[in-house]
Order: sequence, then C-alpha cells, then structure tokens
Amino acid sequence: MTPHVLVVEDSALVIGALRVLLEETGHRVSAATSVAEAVASARADTPDVILLDITLDREDGLGVLRALALSGELPRVAVAVTGHDEPSVRERCLNAGCRAVLVKPINATKLPEMIRLWLSESDVAG
Repeated sequence: MTPHVLVVEDSALVIGALRVLLEETGHRVSAATSVAEAVASARADTPDVILLDITLDREDGLGVLRALALSGELPRVAVAVTGHDEPSVRERCLNAGCRAVLVKPINATKLPEMIRLWLSESDVAG
C-alpha cells in the first residue's frame, strides 16, 4: 500500500519541494497550511505520517496532534519539523507525541528512507 504523508507547512515552496520528493519516492502526499486545515484533512483521509511544522503562521502546529488525539485519530507516525534546535523545543515535540524532531533545513535525500523506517517501527510496535 502507498504510504500517505500529510505535510503541514505554511510555506508553499517547502510543500512543493516535499510533494515532488515524496511522490517520486512512492508516497501519496496531502498538504495543509494551518491547524484547522490539517485536522480536517487528517480526518477526511487518515495519513500514515504527518510531517508537522510546529511554527505555523501565528499557530502552534502541535495543535494538530492535540486535536486529533482528542478524537482518537492520531496518525501512525507524527514528526515535528522546526527551525529551533533547542532541547526545550525537542522535549515539547516528543511530549506531544512526535516520533522524531527534524531541524530545518531537513536532509531531503534521507527523508524517504526515514519515513520507511518510522513506518516499519510503527508496524512492529503496533
């Protein structure tokens, strides 16, 4: 089955680049630019993985996970993406349920393999 990745990001350029990369490596990609849009998208078409920018335009991206957790609709894997490489940010993301925290700029060439690894780990754990 084709893994479904929801990219939650407020930069159209980043969304476009991730969409091309992930689709070329066999993923189905959806995108959202706000917490509300991401929650609606995840509820309409459950993603296997959410790549979640935690600093959306005037919003805390981790609100996506909080909203989905309340309704029991969390994805198999949530990964935070941030420009802040600080222990407190990393801890906040992991406490919110993120499997990993990627610091921008992310290594795009390694991302598809990391997604495969996270999904295989979730299969073993689940």
